[in-house]
Amino acid sequence: MAQHHIQPALSRRDFLARSGSGFGAMALSYLLARDGGLNSFASPLNPLAPKLAQIPPKAKSVIWLFMEGGPSHLDLFDPKPELDKLAGKPMPESFGKVLTSMGTAGNGIMPSQRCFKQHGQSGIWVSDWYPHIAEHVDDMAVFRSCWADGLNHVGSVCQMNTGSILAGRPAMGAWTTYGLGTANENLPTFVVLTDDAEVNGGPKNWSSGFLPAVYEGTYFRKEGAPIFHLAPPAGISDRQQRTKLDLLSQLNRHYAVDKSEDSELDARLNSYELAYRMQSAAPEAVDLGKETEATRKLYGMDEKVTAKFGSNCLMARRLVERGVRFVQCYCGSGSGWDAHTDLEGNHSKWCKVSDKPIAGLLADLKARGMLQDTLVVWGGEFGRTPFNEKGKGRDHNPWGFSMWMAGGGIKGGTTIGSTDEIGLRAVDQRAHVSDIHATILNLLGLDHVRLTYLHNGRQERATINDGEVIKEAIG
Repeated sequence: MAQHHIQPALSRRDFLARSGSGFGAMALSYLLARDGGLNSFASPLNPLAPKLAQIPPKAKSVIWLFMEGGPSHLDLFDPKPELDKLAGKPMPESFGKVLTSMGTAGNGIMPSQRCFKQHGQSGIWVSDWYPHIAEHVDDMAVFRSCWADGLNHVGSVCQMNTGSILAGRPAMGAWTTYGLGTANENLPTFVVLTDDAEVNGGPKNWSSGFLPAVYEGTYFRKEGAPIFHLAPPAGISDRQQRTKLDLLSQLNRHYAVDKSEDSELDARLNSYELAYRMQSAAPEAVDLGKETEATRKLYGMDEKVTAKFGSNCLMARRLVERGVRFVQCYCGSGSGWDAHTDLEGNHSKWCKVSDKPIAGLLADLKARGMLQDTLVVWGGEFGRTPFNEKGKGRDHNPWGFSMWMAGGGIKGGTTIGSTDEIGLRAVDQRAHVSDIHATILNLLGLDHVRLTYLHNGRQERATINDGEVIKEAIG
């Protein structure tokens, strides 16, 4: 006699009880899959499903304040008295030969014209170009010994975003999205905000590279609505919109049956669905008019010089508040900080543009209890040389420059590493771009060695073959 592995129901009540219990299991499986509880890998049905962190996270989101063009560490966070002693003299031979982007070691040592003071209980040095940011040094870890590989903007911006001076690798925001998934199904996970011009290298800086295209960044426009076609066309009901989207999805999936390798098609399908959901969620998220006048003033939106970048910083806070994991805010996009000929004029402008908005962002995050799990990163693609170029400017310096981080598990009031006596090269506790990236991923709960993606037979990782977590920076 055959043995049934499922015992037949004994009565109608028994049948209904057994059937009903299955609905609970279905709901539980959905919730676990949505929240990453079933496994730590992307769902084939939803590659943006939340996933478990690989290590205990200290930060939920990143706001990267990218000062494009190369801010001068020598005039902001790394004072060098030796420059005053050597003013106007050729660079000492003991520092070796230097090949710059302009092919010369400059016209002589150029001292800083800024006034440096120590701030906060930690006594971190900041110049008078950043008086508002200086008020927040006790929440910051300043890295004075960063270094990179590129001499020019396009490759260096690319490396600071993707880990390589050559285009084609995924951006840090893409790796973060791949590793953690989304925390808000109705908004993009990785958002890019710019100001005056196009970023050097353009979209490759927020590309998904060899990762599936669904993980690439979403670029918000500078003027008007941040995203095209956010509102449905006039006269189109929600039901009509949903029906059209379902038909389009059906046709695309039929086309994709024998094209499983085409990640761009899957990304397009996901983008359609996200766009539909965003039509109700995104307008509220990007509506800065909902903020109080006091908050808008805190970010400098009441002043012409700070209004645009202040708006982007406030937008970044609103996005991470709603679950966006990675937001990049470019200040001086298109090499605005590139001070070859007029350092004083150039940096006076961009420091004015960025000082109050960044300080406002830090203060706002802290007041809302968000700074503890939001990692704020500040820096450019490189620093600037201690010798002058064309009389009044500084050349590109990838051999030693400063960056800082705040919040999100950072040990505040910390200064890490140093450059040599003239600020040319990092010499102590040197932090390569890959180390910066490894540290960011670590704070988000991702191990840069274990976070891999199989591409062309190789397990690729965000830091390629390098990278060490800067443990001194972690609280």
